[in-house]
Amino acid sequence: MQFLFGDCVLDPDRRELSRGSEVIAIGPQVFDLLVYLIQNRARVVSKDEVLDAVWEGRIVSESTLTSHLNAVRKAIGDSGDEQRLIRTVARKGFRFVGDVRQAQSSDGFISPRAELAKSDETPAPAPALPDKPSIAVLAFQNLSGDPEQEYFADGVVEDIITALSRIRWLFVIARNSSFTYKGRAVDVKQIGRELGVRYVLEGSVRKAANRVRITGQLIDATTGAHLWAERFEGTLDDIFELQDQVAASVVGAIAPQLERAEIERAKRKPTENLNAYDYYLRGTANLHQGTREAIGEALSLFEKAIQLDPNFASAYAMAAWCHFWRKVNGWMIDPPQEIADGARLARRGVELGRDDAVALTRSGHALAHLAGDFDGGIALLDRAVMLNPNLAAAWFLGGFLRVWHGESDGAIEYFERAMRLSPLDAETYRMQAGMAVAHLFAGRFDMASSWAEKAFRDLPSFLMVVSIIAASHALAGRIDEGRRAMDHLRQLDPALRISTLRDWLPIHRPEDLATFADGLRRAGLPE
Repeated sequence: MQFLFGDCVLDPDRRELSRGSEVIAIGPQVFDLLVYLIQNRARVVSKDEVLDAVWEGRIVSESTLTSHLNAVRKAIGDSGDEQRLIRTVARKGFRFVGDVRQAQSSDGFISPRAELAKSDETPAPAPALPDKPSIAVLAFQNLSGDPEQEYFADGVVEDIITALSRIRWLFVIARNSSFTYKGRAVDVKQIGRELGVRYVLEGSVRKAANRVRITGQLIDATTGAHLWAERFEGTLDDIFELQDQVAASVVGAIAPQLERAEIERAKRKPTENLNAYDYYLRGTANLHQGTREAIGEALSLFEKAIQLDPNFASAYAMAAWCHFWRKVNGWMIDPPQEIADGARLARRGVELGRDDAVALTRSGHALAHLAGDFDGGIALLDRAVMLNPNLAAAWFLGGFLRVWHGESDGAIEYFERAMRLSPLDAETYRMQAGMAVAHLFAGRFDMASSWAEKAFRDLPSFLMVVSIIAASHALAGRIDEGRRAMDHLRQLDPALRISTLRDWLPIHRPEDLATFADGLRRAGLPE
């Protein structure tokens, strides 16, 4: 298991730390201290716990502990003054506060050929600037002094991104890509080059009791020049109004001639109930992870949001989408009941959110899978794209509905658009899975296995991805690799059979279903 944060990769099994392309040499106890902090990042760890874990309870001076902590910070590009990644909590201990992703080495059935190709991959060229104004909104710094408020600061920024994304003439990088720079000291010019944007918005959020202060500054990423800076203060009762003010000011800095009516259309407030909103934000974070445990937790959080605010359209849609994800991965315990529950939630999301792009996106996609309403689902996804043409999820989930409908090449255009809008997305593995299905149905089996293996690296439990790896390898004549994938597939879902494929995935074209079934049959899936 590897831990990825900022530009660092920590591999405890190999006892190796790297930053960028450079392997960082650190002492064994410094390495152990970093591993311990990351593995326990969900809480503050005390000095005594650190001594027990790293020095096995031996008596160690305060200066020794401090020097090792400083060495850890230096190794990962942090410092005692900045404390971006490792925070010292007075009289309590220490906590790793950076964003961490976990990744598994591709040890099961990923082909040696694919691994060699991965190691030989050259960095993708920087995307060109779009032919219209483009912006990335970075994660705002949380100045509240409470790590538990990190989700609040992130949610404020996410809503600013959503407001800006509703402006059709503005190209906005999705939240999941811009947030990969969170906690990292990266020059805005580099960010602009990597994301292909002209403008970068950064700032901070300070929340104390019932008051909140939002600051922001707009930077021209091509020159590094500061174009605009502003501070907004208010109570939590008008937090959405503060967000709208920030969005309005940014738009005014980029295009002064824009009429204020355009900004008024950007005012879409998901809920007036901040407690419900808190649950929604936390549920969304779990939904992106995609594991069985995370999806179960996400569904519970969305249900709590709905209980507190029965008119929260996006919460219904996200809850419905959790049921879809459980179905496609074979996790449902009572399929008929859960499918009915998911379809009911999706329909309610549509009723409440006819002008909410997020609600229409997740509800429309869920209805296509859970209720079999593909034409209706595609229509809802098309409306979502019309409402918010920069919503990456609307493009890649629309791509999935098209690929199941038999439009492989058209679907690929949707997946490519989604990856361009959000090149560093937390749901990239889902976009890659869509590309894999489309290439499989188009008869491009090598491309299908390549895309599927990329998705597998991020989520090895993704049942559909494992099935595509098995089928595409087998159809390409690599029977051994296909059977290794099949072994893993049978572990994930022992009940899957050729005869149940139609119930599992909504593949409309008989020839696409025949191709998929033929590949899985060759790889060893029973009838």
